[in-house]
Amino acid sequence: MSIDRDFCIIGAGPAGLQLAYYLEKAQRSYIVLEKGDSPGTFFKTFPRHRKLISINKVHTGHCDPEINYRWDWNGLLCDDDRFMFRNYSQKYFPHADDLVRYLKDFASLQNLSVQCNVDIQLVQRDAGGFRIRDTQGNEFSCRNLVIATGLSKAYVPEIPGIELVEQYDQVTMDAADFANQRVLIIGKGNSGFETADHLVETTALIHVASPHPVKFAWQSHFVGNLRAINNNLLDTYLLKCQNATLEVEIGKIEKNGSKFLATVNYQRAMGSSEVIEYDRIICCTGFRMDRSIYSEDCKPEMTIHDRFPSLDSSWQSVNIPGLYFAGALTQSRDFKKTASAFIHGFRYNVRALASILLNRQYEEPIPSRPVAPSPFAMTEAVIQRVNRSSALWQQFSFLCDVLMVSHDGECVDYYEALPFDFVHDSLAGQYERYYTVSLEYGFGPDDDPFRSSRVAHTDAEAAENSTFLHPVIRRFSNGTLLDEQHIVENLEANWTDEALHVTPLRNYFERTLPPRTAPAAMK
Repeated sequence: MSIDRDFCIIGAGPAGLQLAYYLEKAQRSYIVLEKGDSPGTFFKTFPRHRKLISINKVHTGHCDPEINYRWDWNGLLCDDDRFMFRNYSQKYFPHADDLVRYLKDFASLQNLSVQCNVDIQLVQRDAGGFRIRDTQGNEFSCRNLVIATGLSKAYVPEIPGIELVEQYDQVTMDAADFANQRVLIIGKGNSGFETADHLVETTALIHVASPHPVKFAWQSHFVGNLRAINNNLLDTYLLKCQNATLEVEIGKIEKNGSKFLATVNYQRAMGSSEVIEYDRIICCTGFRMDRSIYSEDCKPEMTIHDRFPSLDSSWQSVNIPGLYFAGALTQSRDFKKTASAFIHGFRYNVRALASILLNRQYEEPIPSRPVAPSPFAMTEAVIQRVNRSSALWQQFSFLCDVLMVSHDGECVDYYEALPFDFVHDSLAGQYERYYTVSLEYGFGPDDDPFRSSRVAHTDAEAAENSTFLHPVIRRFSNGTLLDEQHIVENLEANWTDEALHVTPLRNYFERTLPPRTAPAAMK
């Protein structure tokens, strides 16, 4: 069997289905190939302890679905309100099985072209694109290939003896098996602390170790750092309850009968080291991309310790034209800065990717809408967006709206939720002058958000010193930044006050808009 399409998407997880939704909506030629027996196979196993840490806030005080997506971190973008995740779970942290059920229904009820039980054996270049072969000998060919498989291979650090330990994806979930045991967990991410929290009632001792200190999501704003729901072990450590976090390099791991001996080199103790005995060691160091299916002429270049594909600003492989990536595999573009590793972030990236692919394959224009070239109209458009957009809210500092000003100043085209780098690389060449609109934090990842000084919400003149999420408008000419305007932070993210928010922005546009040169403007 041979199937030819304009687009092949490998992986029917949330990213693959989100892209399929937009290609189906555009009535284009595509197929989604899934190794498992249904969409969402990954979430049948992960997270191992079955509680999602992506929130599902059912009661928000709003009835606008676009605003509610700010606190629906599991739902895919869709015109059908049935697919707000609140219709699948009322839990703030839902069960992973609810996400599996959701993804199955999404694929079925949106009539997406998904073929399951396709175990890809080989991906190779073809004259017109790519050829894909599965283990049953079936072949699929496509002009553009999108990989949406997620990070499917365990990332194992190079520690002598690491092959002796248990892996997060295989260790038993029966906490009783750890009764009265001393356990070392390697890795201070959510999987490591999630595992520690699961075992804290039965173990004699738990050490969670890595060379670096714990990074908290509330401080970095990266939701892949340690979340509060998983940090109970820190309480037991600081209150002297036999558990600890260790800032160490693990020199080697050895087996001594039924015990493990871990040589640890302390990072903050004058270089001292010791050998600590454990009953069990579990490796919870995350995952990486699996490149085993790619032929030599089709292997994507990798980055960040060979964990992620190296991508350009359109999420295309830097060395394999026509090979694109979607979902968690795209996080090298904003690594540990925003939410591209998670559904509530990458769904917006995928929407932008769909527009880029349709533009490149079919010359469909990237969606935009006209706005009158006046300070009043442009201010109104920006204020409406920053008060409503979920894309700018979730993908702060990474995605932006763009107001492109024509050469004669007579037209303004408003583009929504595109990557900053893509705007500068690919879109800006069509226009001499443009403005970007984004939501951004004003303090660094090392600042304490509970002790940071905030600008008085009534001080519009000091808006550039706002520390919490707030709108930032920047003006560019031929790709060069000219200036920027901040809108002062607001506790409830409500930027509608005429004096504080609207008038300063309108004044900014009045100062910076270029003169209109068309004959009608010169009368």
